[in-house]
Amino acid sequence: MIEIRSVAGKLLYTHEATSIAGANLAGVNLAYANLAYANLVCVNFKDANLDYAKLTSANLFGTNLVGATLTGATMGGADLTGANLTGANLFDANVAG
Repeated sequence: MIEIRSVAGKLLYTHEATSIAGANLAGVNLAYANLAYANLVCVNFKDANLDYAKLTSANLFGTNLVGATLTGATMGGADLTGANLTGANLFDANVAG
């Protein structure tokens, strides 16, 4: 089981599989989640709330971020190769590596 916690340690979401890669997290509220260095290959984050999430050096290869909100998210060093960011809100996100 995978547990996704906020930077402050609050439990935000549990996922039954042993890997989150390829998971369907569409519409899930993951604001303030700590996903730094996570393998998020091909995860569906469509319309998810990732505001202020820590995604530093995460592998977001092929991830669906259509309509997701990432206000203030920290994404330095994240691999966004092939990620779909159509309509994603990246206001004040830090994408510098």
